Amino acid sequence: MIDFLRTEQAAEYLDLKATTLETWRSRGGGPRYILLSPRAVRYRKEDLDAFIAARVRRNTSDCHTEIRAVEER
Repeated sequence: MIDFLRTEQAAEYLDLKATTLETWRSRGGGPRYILLSPRAVRYRKEDLDAFIAARVRRNTSDCHTEIRAVEER
């Protein structure tokens, strides 16, 4: 069985606010999610882990490029 996380649970897992995930869903740039119905959004832990892994940086110069692109949307 696949464990699905609700927005609040996913936000806690990422140590973010639920509103951050909600904003990312509307603007883009956040982790992948599953839309079961218009009001039922779920996240898979493997997608949250992939989201984290994609943000690993070696230095500060390559950390801001992707963040700026998301903020400019």
